[in-house]
Amino acid sequence: MCGFSGYLSSVNRTNPSTLLTAMGEALHHRGPDAQNFWFDEQAGIGLSHARLAIVDLSVAGQQPMHSSTGRYVIVFNGEIYNHLQLRARLSHQNFRGHSDTETLLAAIEAWGLEETLKQAIGMFALALWDCQEKQLFLARDRAGEKPLYYGWQENNFIFGSELKALKVHPAFKREINQQALSLFLRYNYIPAPHAIYQNIYKLAPGTILSVSLRQKEPKAIPYWSFTEVIDRGQAQLHKGSEHEVIAELEQLLINAVGQQMVADVPLGAFLSGGVDSSTIVALMQAQSARPVRTFSIGFQEAQFDEAPYARAIAAHLGTQHTELYINTTDAQAIIPKLPGLYDEPFADSSQIPTFLVAELARQQVKVALSGDAGDELFCGYNRYVLTSRLWKKINKIPLPMRQKAALMLNRVAPATYEHMVDIVPFLRRYKQFAGKMHKASAVLASGSVLEAYEQLIAHHAQPEKFLHSPKIVTNRLPQIDSLDEISHMMALDFMSYLPDDILVKVDRAAMGVSLETRVPFLDHRIIEFAWSMPLALKLHAGKSKWPLRQILYRYVPEALIERPKMGFAIPLAEWLRGSLRPWTEELLAPKRLQQEGFFNADEVSQLWQRHLEGKGNHAALLWNILMFQAWYVQQ
Repeated sequence: MCGFSGYLSSVNRTNPSTLLTAMGEALHHRGPDAQNFWFDEQAGIGLSHARLAIVDLSVAGQQPMHSSTGRYVIVFNGEIYNHLQLRARLSHQNFRGHSDTETLLAAIEAWGLEETLKQAIGMFALALWDCQEKQLFLARDRAGEKPLYYGWQENNFIFGSELKALKVHPAFKREINQQALSLFLRYNYIPAPHAIYQNIYKLAPGTILSVSLRQKEPKAIPYWSFTEVIDRGQAQLHKGSEHEVIAELEQLLINAVGQQMVADVPLGAFLSGGVDSSTIVALMQAQSARPVRTFSIGFQEAQFDEAPYARAIAAHLGTQHTELYINTTDAQAIIPKLPGLYDEPFADSSQIPTFLVAELARQQVKVALSGDAGDELFCGYNRYVLTSRLWKKINKIPLPMRQKAALMLNRVAPATYEHMVDIVPFLRRYKQFAGKMHKASAVLASGSVLEAYEQLIAHHAQPEKFLHSPKIVTNRLPQIDSLDEISHMMALDFMSYLPDDILVKVDRAAMGVSLETRVPFLDHRIIEFAWSMPLALKLHAGKSKWPLRQILYRYVPEALIERPKMGFAIPLAEWLRGSLRPWTEELLAPKRLQQEGFFNADEVSQLWQRHLEGKGNHAALLWNILMFQAWYVQQ
């Protein structure tokens, strides 16, 4: 795991080494073991690399790295798990070391970039310069585990693992993308291809981007298509028995976990005690001669504390388990670090415990496996079923009638709903009643279950009204006609929520402490197999993630697993009303909001007041605004 950055420019630079050194230093946290750069002044290309040495710790693994013929120069972030198998097919090459980067370069020379990436199993982002054709290629892994930003700024094409490096470039313009800000308020993250700055983009997963000074318009070519994976899987659903499907999935998982346990440094795993992380740890321990190192975070508030479950799983499997109980002071001490860690506004509040568990793990290991993506692949979120049931009921009402009802609900002010709660005691059982009524209106007006789902996962039905210059946008993802309602929701989450929230959260938290994370569920063979499985097998007998549960029960007693899903939550609403109140009121001061010009100061003040008075739990939307404000202060 590393970080890289660079530029392609028609502007002659008097001292490119100074610029590339500064861009590399901005990513020091991603690669503290070595920093190097390379440039060709005549061609206008510069590459910088910060290395976190995991495989081949010698200088033979350092980057930027040249191919054996000298045609290609690469900077690479990630791991190719099957690089030894690829290397065996390239036996004619004279390898200097045993790094996966060197294998990748040799494969590119032999087979070309696109074919090499199709053959590779791994997580990565890379920049490849073709010295012969004077062409730059950027590429990203299939699921979007590793980040990559890019964009033209004047006559400079700049790129890098994080925005920190791009901002070092003198041509970079810090102009806020209002469309991205609107999307951020809606979802608590900025979905690709958007970035918080104008004219800067995130490279789509599974994509190769080519650009040159001759042809400035970047050309994107997918080498792997998630929608095609779905179409193939649905056209050729697995015909085997339940036993056969589960057995095949288990072998794929064993293989993926085994490949991802290869490292020349200490390795461990995050363990929450849930189905996903427990499955990964169980398969790790089954393939390890020594106790696997596992890590979990505990909270003093019982309703948020999963540590006892993780402890029980660890004890049963015989792992070397480390847990850390944190109090409110510990957790809140992380908040000032968040804007710098996440580089652009990011407001999934589980970023706090994620950083703490990464920090804990880094004290003992340099690599940690996680159980992310199990929910999106195997129907783990309750909201899929709940949305489907809700839609079946409301869709019986004609759309024009629903739209009229929605209009009426929208006309009612939040204060009126809050007054209703005061005079109708029955309504007090419904938390956030006013917010839920406005969200219900948006769901009622939806023309499809997918529109309804987008409204349900949004943090507010109309987040644009809190903006000074509202941009009403939605994150439109491709329709996949072959899918049922629940599978479609899973696919939408895989294409946006997973790469742009979950994977961003883990990558930035872990790399902030120079820890590499690996996600076995995102081995593309598992993704492809999961989408060839019938939904009835994923959601079976009232149980989500049925195949994973059946695999896990072979290693862990069912009684240790079966409990309601908790998630990595924190008591945010109480914190904002309590110890975080001074910080909140400083960032949300009306005069400040008016001067900065991003938010509607009156609307934000009313929202904050309703939250303070306990007339609604508006913590999620407030946290979005606060994370933007805290980020903006540091720009």
